[in-house]
Amino acid sequence: MTPLASPTSPAAPAAGTQTLNDRVAELIRQKIVKGEFSPGQRLSEAALADSFEISRNTLREVFRTLTKEGLLKHAPNRGVFVAVPSIASIIDIYRVRRLIECQALAQAYPRHPAKKHMREAVELALRCRDAGDWLGVGTANMEFHKGIVELADSERLNVLFAHILVELRLAFGLLKDPEFLHAPYVDMNTRLLELIEAGKFAEGSVALNEYLIHSERIVLAVYARQMPESDFDN
Repeated sequence: MTPLASPTSPAAPAAGTQTLNDRVAELIRQKIVKGEFSPGQRLSEAALADSFEISRNTLREVFRTLTKEGLLKHAPNRGVFVAVPSIASIIDIYRVRRLIECQALAQAYPRHPAKKHMREAVELALRCRDAGDWLGVGTANMEFHKGIVELADSERLNVLFAHILVELRLAFGLLKDPEFLHAPYVDMNTRLLELIEAGKFAEGSVALNEYLIHSERIVLAVYARQMPESDFDN
């Protein structure tokens, strides 16, 4: 159960200026980021409305918003499904990642507080790896890359990248073996963090570019193998 405060409840001010619809949409985005919703999965309107303690009409409005964002897909007479990313969208996601992340890292300054965020993400990934929690490793990896983007000191880029990460998790979700996907990047992130903490930002940017190319190739290879069986069959 994920109850949400109504706009008139005492807890509502803590949500700032967000509307109820905004909060529900963000909860669904976070479920995608954490791997709780997978590509092609059908979303039960009744179950989600009960879980969030909201009306179905409110949930339908949220579904429309997330459909416009490309995160959900409405199939007539079948329902609402989590989107399956296209090969073009995966290529574009990685193009944008290289532009944003590599530049943010190359131009970072030594005492940036985002380094703490990255250190915490690496430590979380190590704990998750030891526990065999590979979805947790994937979530920690995303936090690490959010820290890299924070080096740019741009709230607009932070917001843009948060959306990109939701789409990226959908691409990751095409792979049925999260250990195969995420295991190599625990050590890669550790090495990147060492370069960043040593102030070797130019070297780190080059290493990150190669890292992202490697990641893109793996995701595209998995996509090529699994797409025939993924088209909203769940």
